[in-house]
Amino acid sequence: MGLILKNVSKSFAGKKAVDNISFSLNEPGVYGLLGTNGAGKTTTIRMLLGILNKDAGEITWNGKTVDRKNVNFGYLPEERGVYQKTLIIDQLMYFAELKGMNKRDAEKSIKEWAKKLKVEEYLNKTAEKLSKGNQQKIQLMTALIHNPELVVLDEPFSGLDPVNTDLIKNIIIELVRNGKYVIMSAHQMATIEEFCSNILILDKGITVLQGNLKQIKDSYPANRAKVEVNQNIDNFIKECNLEIENEVDNNYILKLDNEEKAHNLLKILVQNNVVVNRFEIMKPTLNDIFVEKVGEE
Repeated sequence: MGLILKNVSKSFAGKKAVDNISFSLNEPGVYGLLGTNGAGKTTTIRMLLGILNKDAGEITWNGKTVDRKNVNFGYLPEERGVYQKTLIIDQLMYFAELKGMNKRDAEKSIKEWAKKLKVEEYLNKTAEKLSKGNQQKIQLMTALIHNPELVVLDEPFSGLDPVNTDLIKNIIIELVRNGKYVIMSAHQMATIEEFCSNILILDKGITVLQGNLKQIKDSYPANRAKVEVNQNIDNFIKECNLEIENEVDNNYILKLDNEEKAHNLLKILVQNNVVVNRFEIMKPTLNDIFVEKVGEE
């Protein structure tokens, strides 16, 4: 049955922070919750976890009204939540006990997650001695050590280098394989595209777009072509009335207002014996769609 939000609203001092939003997670996977700063994402997250009371609507988990007693959740907030002067191991034990774990199970889980996240050497250090990225990994541990059913990740890749970003991506893949329901909020649109089948975009508390990401993208006409060749083709591009968006080492991204122009370019390149290593007509990215929906901000 999963998580269901139906016509949920929340106001602060008479101003609507979240206005009548609905969505559901009916099976394990990653759901993308998107919006600009102040769009209502964090308020929505706090309501669905039972941290904030809603003003209207219904939020249920497996058919039961959500409260902090009947949802075993893990929450990685966007804000840092580690205690700078406290040993990491003590913090992790404290959070595990708050989630009802006994000492033996907590120690076992901490050891396993520290190995997965490659932070074993930091367990007996204070947080202030850790880099921003390693603090983020410790905070992720606090969200996962108690084996939650529902996991909410708010900017999970904040402060991470490419190596640790890949590490966290593999953790998320593992969570889904293990039957977890994951809600992800992130500003890296490419990452959302990589993980999320379904998304919801908020703007000023209102849903401006939601649904299956592939279907959403398929509803848009192509807007770019990628052409990789072994020589400069600027003259051919100009001949076809196409505009270059970017070009590096004869790898072109072209703006499209008509797919036929791109096909005509390919025909001309072949006729002129230009070696074409790659030719791809592309749909808008999620970033394009996001900017279109909330770009006036």
